[in-house]
Amino acid sequence: MKIVFFGASYFKDLVLPYLKDFEIELIVNEKTELEKVSNAKAEVAVLAAFGKILPEAVLKHFKYGILNIHPSLLPKFRGPSPVQTAILNGEKETGVTVIRLDEKMDHGPILAQKAIEISNEDTAETLYERLFPLGSKLIAENLEKYLNNDLKLTVQDHSKATYTKMLKRESGFFELENPPSLEKLNLMIRAFHPWPGVWTKFRIQNSEFRIKFLPGEKVQVEGKKPVSYKDFINGYPNIDKKILSILK
Repeated sequence: MKIVFFGASYFKDLVLPYLKDFEIELIVNEKTELEKVSNAKAEVAVLAAFGKILPEAVLKHFKYGILNIHPSLLPKFRGPSPVQTAILNGEKETGVTVIRLDEKMDHGPILAQKAIEISNEDTAETLYERLFPLGSKLIAENLEKYLNNDLKLTVQDHSKATYTKMLKRESGFFELENPPSLEKLNLMIRAFHPWPGVWTKFRIQNSEFRIKFLPGEKVQVEGKKPVSYKDFINGYPNIDKKILSILK
């Protein structure tokens, strides 16, 4: 069976190994001209974090539609940052949902869904690495039944839909004069790893530095290697007390 895959290279590597029993006719990333899709013979497509709104002609090209792997328990956390939002909100559970795309964002009917726990060590990266393979396994397990009309799709309860925001580089920035609480900072560090990261600026004498906060109680001064909080404090004995109050 032929499949067209839509997704960035990072997510391609998380999904395609679990779809090895299918023939991948075409891989479409954000740089691929969508006109190429019109020549595809596959009757179904799989999408994972593609990052673009697909035109109606592409949605309608596939007889059995486009199956989207979305890393949340839809209809909760629709939109571009479901994994980060779940961590930021202190959620204890998330999951993955496979839907058939329609013209509205994360709105289509559900083929399969599975929940997982969020550990206190999970970051956005580790959740991606768990959720997208899980979603691709759900597709592999259910695709034949779906194509044979032996799988009943479930319409989402749209009244319960919640939405997430697009992340920017500035999403992880905080002013040193108004830092988040330690609990909030830890959630931010986990949610925004590896991107956009949590960072602020500090000054020593007349020089300004950027510092990035990393999982595992590490920090990284711009242009330097990551170090532990303790090594950072020892390396900058004249550091602003506001930074010390965050790290201790």
